[in-house]
Amino acid sequence: MVSALMLVVAGLALGGCASKAVNRAPVEERGPSVGKVMPVTPEPVVTPVKQLPGFENAGKPGYYTVKPGDTLIRIGLDHGQGVKDIARWSGVENPNRIEVGQVLRVEPPVALAATGVVTRPVTQASVTPLPSASAPAAAPVPAAIAGKPAAATTDDEINWIWPTNGPLLSGFDEVKNKGLDIGGAAGDPVLAAADGRVVYVGAGLRGYGNLIILKHNNTYLTAYAHNQTMLIKEDQSVKKGQKIAEMGSSDTDRVKLHFEVRRQGKPVDPAKYLPAR
Repeated sequence: MVSALMLVVAGLALGGCASKAVNRAPVEERGPSVGKVMPVTPEPVVTPVKQLPGFENAGKPGYYTVKPGDTLIRIGLDHGQGVKDIARWSGVENPNRIEVGQVLRVEPPVALAATGVVTRPVTQASVTPLPSASAPAAAPVPAAIAGKPAAATTDDEINWIWPTNGPLLSGFDEVKNKGLDIGGAAGDPVLAAADGRVVYVGAGLRGYGNLIILKHNNTYLTAYAHNQTMLIKEDQSVKKGQKIAEMGSSDTDRVKLHFEVRRQGKPVDPAKYLPAR
């Protein structure tokens, strides 16, 4: 009887141990994982910003930042400069390829020669002795010799002529018509309105057809549009009254000459400069 009771007690003890073993709390593994591959986050790819030619001059006086739709011809016309001049000052190899955001020089580089003053060393032979008390006073030394620039004619002093003899079709309007439209027949002569240099010959400016641009000085350009035949070439010097083209209807609805005067790139009314008819 005692033996049977001891067996029951032993069985209960073993059952309790077994129950505790089954309900043990899980053990976390806090050590490093062996052989486990951890995901690697890739480094962000940084694309270098493209710096367009002339970016360091953006916003400076005498420079222009190219905008959508710009052409070098239009930029030159609007700033009173020749296409080749702007291309040369800006290091542009192909005038037909400029990029939005590119910065162009639209004023000539400052040159010492532009001041009109040339300094030369003084030699013994060129020294004028001071007059003695008994000698008559010397005549005033001309300003140019004294090292000061002599007075020069201003850029505004240009004797203009009409570029053709046809009737006036439409006058100047700063928004709708930036020049004069002059009628005539196909082949009528188109004349240079003043002495100048040819800075553009071509058809690269929409709405102007076959176009000629003359640069007369540092202030004025003239433009001659819709020509049938162009008789001069770029960089050529022309005289006032010289035949430079024949009237036509290129890129327009009738035969006419569209004539513009640009003062420092800004269109002005040619009728205020041309003689009365």
